[in-house]
Amino acid sequence: MLATALTASQAGHLVTYQLRFGGAALDIQSSGAHEYFLAPAKTAIGVVALAMLAALFVVGFGRIAAGRRLQADSTTPFVRTLATVYSLQLAVFVVQETAEALLGQGHPASVPALLLWGAVGQLPVALAAALAWRWLGARVRPAIAAIRCALTVRPFVPAVSPIVLAAPVYVWTRDRLRFDFTRRGPPTS
Repeated sequence: MLATALTASQAGHLVTYQLRFGGAALDIQSSGAHEYFLAPAKTAIGVVALAMLAALFVVGFGRIAAGRRLQADSTTPFVRTLATVYSLQLAVFVVQETAEALLGQGHPASVPALLLWGAVGQLPVALAAALAWRWLGARVRPAIAAIRCALTVRPFVPAVSPIVLAAPVYVWTRDRLRFDFTRRGPPTS
């Protein structure tokens, strides 16, 4: 959750600057003490997007392997997840803005201004991150269990074997990995 909050804070940083400075936001973030910001922010957001796609792939493959919709695990309550992610994001934003102001030989913004702009930019991103965290967190573990169950192998023992095999031969069971491709047509009236 800490890595999610750190990455989401950078997305929230982008949102905050876009709301605060409008069209000049990218110019401000690519010069002075903010010069470092855009490349790591884009990279972090890309890594999170890749991780989410991988988790969605695991959930989808788990559903295919189970042949049915999977039951979600219990997770932490949504409000607790949102509060944790939002608090971490806001703290990272305040520390980052203060450090950038000090490195740029400027003076940091006031605490109320940092908290206000941080709240405006970080809250929507924290909401999206908490929703994604809860939804994926509740479904990835059952999907992995379904994939493991589907990929178990049983030793193959022939019905009549005149020769004893020195090493066991394993085969995939057909009933474990089932793909249901049914043809659907329009509903009948």
